[in-house]
Amino acid sequence: MSQTVRTRPEGSERALSEAYDTALLDLDGVVYFAGGDAIAHAADSLATARAGGMHLAYVTNNALRPPDAVAGHLTELGIPTEASDVITSAQAVARLISEQVPAGARILVIGGEGLRVALRERGLEPVDSADDEPVAVVQGYGGPDLTWSRFAEASYAIARGLPWFASNTDLTIPGARGIAPGNGAAVQVVRIATGAEPQVAGKPLPPMHRETILRTGAERPLVVGDRLDTDIEGAFNGEVDSLLVLTGVTDGAQLLAAPPQHRPTYVDADLRGMLTGQPEVVEAGEGFRCGGWTATAGAEHLELTGEGEALDGLRALCAAAWTSAGEGTCALDGGKALARLGL
Repeated sequence: MSQTVRTRPEGSERALSEAYDTALLDLDGVVYFAGGDAIAHAADSLATARAGGMHLAYVTNNALRPPDAVAGHLTELGIPTEASDVITSAQAVARLISEQVPAGARILVIGGEGLRVALRERGLEPVDSADDEPVAVVQGYGGPDLTWSRFAEASYAIARGLPWFASNTDLTIPGARGIAPGNGAAVQVVRIATGAEPQVAGKPLPPMHRETILRTGAERPLVVGDRLDTDIEGAFNGEVDSLLVLTGVTDGAQLLAAPPQHRPTYVDADLRGMLTGQPEVVEAGEGFRCGGWTATAGAEHLELTGEGEALDGLRALCAAAWTSAGEGTCALDGGKALARLGL
């Protein structure tokens, strides 16, 4: 895919909730914390965007919970949500499988209820054993209690030549007590045992983006996420715009070092950024200015002068870093500049 390399965050005179018809929102680190509690300003911001006519869709790589369970959780947090507003990697992989196997085919499931619901929705029959005559294997996050015997079952079936599908390959998953192994770690176990490679559906790959567009009918979507390697790269692969919020896993240093496929269209602190325009970053001599800040790329460091809103300084630094890096990754030290911004 050929795309223009982004060298700075974009500006917008209109509120993003007005400029785009649909927000494709990640959940963990964007709408709620890993422990399940809503992030500050999330519920109010989403309510305002919805009242203004923006369609809200919640897009998650976590295949464990079916959409109605996710919708119920969001509703409890004060974010009224229907099951049809939730798109999961389980749904994306189920569609991918259904396009390659006969209707009503049996599929060996290594994962949770979300996979089973998604397969039935596509007219496929979930089974639990390699001896149940499945025609394919699908693997998704099954929670902390998924037993080792399930990986063995997948390995037996794949060794017999069955095609293997994975909902996603995120190596980690955040939880209330910290970071735990994700579905990607479980996929690696089966990969080691079989030497096979799965077809993967979840973010940042095209099947997930296709699923969201098919289910939402979005004509001008905005991906909203906190992860560069799933949310923002997924938007890049889908050739749509993105908003990175800083309430999750991405920090300032990672953003400055982002390669082209990880550079968001917009950057803001939290979901309130959907309700406002975005300041323009402009060239200023040998550097870039946003608000009261000017950033330049030196021989070894990113330099920052001026004063104002911290986010404006970060946007200016992004422009200096990304322009310096071109199609690569910026290796200049931005630590001092970020510390000045409190980031």
